[in-house]
Amino acid sequence: MRRVVADTKVGVLDVGSFSARLVVLERGGSPLEPVLTHQTKLRLDRELDASGRLRKSGIAAIVAAVEAANQIAAKNGVTDVYPLATSSIRDACNADDVVAEVARATGTELRFLSGRREAELTYVAARRWYGASAGPLLVLDIGGGTVELAAGQGEQAEFARSLRLGARSMTRDWLPNEVASSKRIGALREHVLDEVRTALCDVAPLIREHRTVGCSKVLGQLARLAGARPQRGGPDVGHELLLEDLRRWIPRLAVLPAKRRAELPGISRVRARQALAGAIVAEALLTVSGGRVAICPWSTREGLLLGMLDGTPPEKSSKRRAA
Repeated sequence: MRRVVADTKVGVLDVGSFSARLVVLERGGSPLEPVLTHQTKLRLDRELDASGRLRKSGIAAIVAAVEAANQIAAKNGVTDVYPLATSSIRDACNADDVVAEVARATGTELRFLSGRREAELTYVAARRWYGASAGPLLVLDIGGGTVELAAGQGEQAEFARSLRLGARSMTRDWLPNEVASSKRIGALREHVLDEVRTALCDVAPLIREHRTVGCSKVLGQLARLAGARPQRGGPDVGHELLLEDLRRWIPRLAVLPAKRRAELPGISRVRARQALAGAIVAEALLTVSGGRVAICPWSTREGLLLGMLDGTPPEKSSKRRAA
C-alpha cells in the first residue's frame, strides 16, 4: 500500500485590492516565522468600471499574480495553499466570471470566506497574538468592503458580525469627491455610528469590559498618524489608537486631497484616498467600544493559517453569494 505523506507546509494566497500575497508556514511553525513570502502588487481599486465590474486588465492582473504565486509555491514544494479572494473581487458585479477566468487560466479556483467567518478567524489571530492572559477581547477589522467584529473570552469567538462599512465602500458611496463637504462627512458619521450601535446593541454592556484590539492596516495607519510607534516587538509595545487623538485628525484629513494625505505619517499612497472614510468608521467603532484600541499585526490571513496548522478546515465556498 502506498504511504500518504502529509504536506509539511501550508500557505495562504491572499488576493486583495492592493496586492496578492503568498505566505507559507511549516507545520508546527508560527506566522511570526514564515518560511516563504511572495507579493505581487495590484491596484484593483482602479480596475472597476462605472457598473462595478472588474475590467479585463484587472482580471489579467489577477491571473498573472496567481500564476506567479503558483510557480513560487510549486518550486518550493508547497501544495496546500488556500487561495483567498477578498471583497475587492467578491463585491465586483462580475465576481463569478473573474473566478471562472482565473480558474481556467491558472487551475486555481479563488475562494471567498463569509464575513462572519472572516471575523471569527481575525479573532483567532488576535487571541493567539495576545494570549489567554489578555482576558476578554473585542476584535475590530476595517477592510475595504466590510468591517468585521468579534468578541469572546476563550480561543474561539462567541460573537461575530460583518458590516458593509469598509473604507473603500464608504469612500465610493459617501465621499466620491477629492475633498468632501462637511455635510457629506456629517451624514457619513451619523450613518456609520448608527450602524455600529445597532450591530452591537445586544453586547454593548459586555464589550465595555473587553480589551479592544484592531487587526487591520486601516487602524494601524491611523494609529501611526496619531503618533503611535511602529509595531516591532509584541503585545506590550504600546501601539494603540485613542478616540480623542483620532477625532483631532478627522477635520485635517477632510480638507486634504489624497495626494497630500499620503504625505502624512502612516498614510500610504495607495490607501490615502480612503483614509478619511476609514477614520470615520474607526471613530464610530471606538465611540461604542470604549475609546481605545490596541493594534494587532495579525488578521484574517494569520487566523486562516493558524487554523490550517491546527487542522481546522476553512470554509470552502467559491460562490460569491455565499460570501
